[in-house]
Amino acid sequence: MTTNELALAIDIGGTKMAVGLVDRRGRLVDRDSVRTDRDKRANDLYESLAHVIRRQVQRASERHGAPITTVGIGAAGPIEPDCASISPLNIPAWRRFPLREAIVDTLAGVEVTAPVFGDLDAKAFALAEGWLGAASGHSNFIGMVVSTGVGGGIVIDGRILDGATGNAGHIGHVIVNPDGHRCSCDARGCLEAEASGTAIEAITGRPPTEPSYEIMQRTGRMVGIAVASVCNLFDLSLAVVGGSVALGFGPTFFHAAQEVIDQNCRLSFSAGARIVPARLGDQGPLIGAASVGWRGLNRAAARASAPE
Repeated sequence: MTTNELALAIDIGGTKMAVGLVDRRGRLVDRDSVRTDRDKRANDLYESLAHVIRRQVQRASERHGAPITTVGIGAAGPIEPDCASISPLNIPAWRRFPLREAIVDTLAGVEVTAPVFGDLDAKAFALAEGWLGAASGHSNFIGMVVSTGVGGGIVIDGRILDGATGNAGHIGHVIVNPDGHRCSCDARGCLEAEASGTAIEAITGRPPTEPSYEIMQRTGRMVGIAVASVCNLFDLSLAVVGGSVALGFGPTFFHAAQEVIDQNCRLSFSAGARIVPARLGDQGPLIGAASVGWRGLNRAAARASAPE
């Protein structure tokens, strides 16, 4: 396959870190991944990611014959703007880890000088689903990932909300059960503490790949509470949800969530709000990371061409 130019897409998650190559049309043409070993020290963990980055850079040239013109990162948060540093709650070794600088250094070592842009992984996911997925054609929606952790990205009038530090959309830390379980952020009853894969295993003693019917229903209800609150707050009528937990639990999860949304979205503008599965499947995170890269490149070009 030959493409004109490629984005190097990097997705940082609590279970795995993935790197891929995505073209301007949003096609994922190559990818690789490595397990997120939480027992490793910060630099050792990064080196396992750097190894995969170097391998994808090599494939861009040798297998696809195309230059890498931008780099996009989607990372679990909190983050600082453009992933200058990241502090994922589910990756204890990385606290204010200078991810962007580390990636720039790695790319310099293989003679890639493309600009590097970063954002929250769930915001990247929302960009991807709005571009090519279940939210395509919608200007107002929330994209959510329910997996090892829980994250979100909110799109209003066609623009994703950033917030003061780039961390807007952290729906995983909306309180859905005030007397609930302690969260990794140290609050109690956050959605992430009640519905993430990590939380499900802690609550049930079983991996989220082996859920009971009751757990699938409960997880859907918890997500439904959070989504209803966000729809009422931001005048939304669509939630697109991906991630291994949500998609793995399937119709039981989505039906339970929709019931709760129907019960709690009663305002004229939020009544009828829907929750639907993501359309891009396991390609979504990398297409999302690439979206961050293409968006950054497009913005830089627009600034450069703007009249002084």
